[in-house]
Amino acid sequence: MSAARRRALVLAAGYGTRLRPLTEELPKPLLPVLGRTLLARTLDALAAVGCEAVAINLHHLAGAIPAAIGERWGAMPLVYSREDPILGTLGAFVPLRSFFAGCDEVLLVNGDSLCDWPLAALLARHRRGRAVATILVAGRPDPRPFGGGLGVDRRGRVTAIRSDRAFGEVHRRHVYAGAYVLRPELLSRIPEAAPSDSMNDLFLPMLAAGGPPLDSLVTWRPWHDLGTPARYLDGVGDWARRTGGGSGGWVSPDATVEAGARLERSVVEAGARVAGGAEVAGSLLLGGAAVGAGARLERCLLGPGATVEPGLRLAGQLVTRSPAARPGGAARGELVLTPLDSA
Repeated sequence: MSAARRRALVLAAGYGTRLRPLTEELPKPLLPVLGRTLLARTLDALAAVGCEAVAINLHHLAGAIPAAIGERWGAMPLVYSREDPILGTLGAFVPLRSFFAGCDEVLLVNGDSLCDWPLAALLARHRRGRAVATILVAGRPDPRPFGGGLGVDRRGRVTAIRSDRAFGEVHRRHVYAGAYVLRPELLSRIPEAAPSDSMNDLFLPMLAAGGPPLDSLVTWRPWHDLGTPARYLDGVGDWARRTGGGSGGWVSPDATVEAGARLERSVVEAGARVAGGAEVAGSLLLGGAAVGAGARLERCLLGPGATVEPGLRLAGQLVTRSPAARPGGAARGELVLTPLDSA
């Protein structure tokens, strides 16, 4: 039997509104996690399961991703689909129908989720379960903040979408983890009118009509929704702890941490600098950020190029150099300080 032909769509067009002002400088899929962008981690996972090509949709800061990623990822060709306006999580397939023609399996993956993607297991479940679609769900997070999550029966078949009424037994509820695999014939069901949403405009109508069945795979691997600065900080911190670092943190080989600086449970990305005598705890410093001598940071996120002056003490803040403050932000010189938990 010949190997299945599979191609993928990575969703990367969104504005990352709740992450502003971080996403005013770079699209969310290019945010770094321990030296590698979210998008790079996703493309690695797709290459590992033998995707023959990957499409990436673009809108916000559309030129940034091709400039950073290029036209190929190893041996895997990349195709960019520019959208104006944004077509939605389902509508993104419409201009790519010819790209997916002739495929046996169609994968969709969110480009802005942080997950140790179990794509091989997802594809195996899909083939074994003979469903038209198999949806990856995360077992660890509480589904209540996510609209009730997806309901599944005892066999793992999807019976409810978010808080909508159930179309069968709901044994458990889990959180949609940002990936699914489809039979290619489902692409013909996508409405031409844009935008459209995978859950509301494809899966929910299928459940309401009584079939065909939708399957799920529960993952207990690390998964984080990085929709806000606080969630981004917490997700990166969790990833650093899982790497087994002695301090629970991570420092890029291309960062500068001077003698006498104290780091605790913190992540310092390439190009960032921490001066001697500074104390940084539970924080994340992005590229070009700097912490002056004697400054003290507790649970802070420093955006690209943000410089904390010597001796300054900050706690629970998103610190950026952008002039566009988020609601509740306050300017201190050239810095914008926004409470991390305001989103």
